[in-house]
Amino acid sequence: MSAGCCGTKKQKTASSPSSSCNGTDDGGGSSSGSNTHFAQGSSSLTGLNHHSHLTNGHSKNGTVAHPEMGFYCFDVLYSHLHSSEPPKPPRFTNEEYPLFVTWAIGKDKRLRGCIGTFSAMNLHSGLREYAVTSAFKDSRFSPITADELSKLHVSVSILTNFEDAEDHMDWEVGTHGIRIEFHSDRGSRRTATYLPEVATEQGWDRIQTIDSLLRKGGFKGLVTQDVRRNIKLVRYRSEKVSVSWQDYWTHWKNNGKS
Repeated sequence: MSAGCCGTKKQKTASSPSSSCNGTDDGGGSSSGSNTHFAQGSSSLTGLNHHSHLTNGHSKNGTVAHPEMGFYCFDVLYSHLHSSEPPKPPRFTNEEYPLFVTWAIGKDKRLRGCIGTFSAMNLHSGLREYAVTSAFKDSRFSPITADELSKLHVSVSILTNFEDAEDHMDWEVGTHGIRIEFHSDRGSRRTATYLPEVATEQGWDRIQTIDSLLRKGGFKGLVTQDVRRNIKLVRYRSEKVSVSWQDYWTHWKNNGKS
């Protein structure tokens, strides 16, 4: 299942389930519990309610995310855009984790695409899949082009430590990502997510974040305290690494294309 959950367009501010990072299915839908895409700013969360099967801890050395993951995403994107041979298998760990890939562009790092999955995947195949999916399949954006490569930045988020919250306030801004499940005005079940950095980047407190996520998930009615109290919330943490095209190019020159 794929999902989008990185925020909104800076609040302008497939084989596995995926989601976009804004909190609505693939940029603006609902989720019925099946696997779906999550994209930055909006995310679909089928399968999120089955978070118990996800990897809840860290790797043995305590850190999973590594710059090599960002370099690999650039390798994958470059080979796809130029119809060249796919990159060789990367050297970083191939453990299973839920993950998101976010593309941004320019000095102000405007969101260009973000999709990931809450289903644990081997990192090699997961990053290979979502580097492409987030670059070309985020419905809020046109596909990334070769002309944009030199202005791109990529972030890889590895999701860990999924926990059921006591209530909608049982999480910390800047520490936790959140996934909410609620019922729409018409009674259908909806899910939505934001990665840990979204609330901080937007300057939101917990209530503002919840209310924004309800809207992103398709809730049209008046957001009352009763609506918030009826939310089912799962909190999680994220390890994030970001690299620019310049970082990638320097790495490529020093190490050769992997």
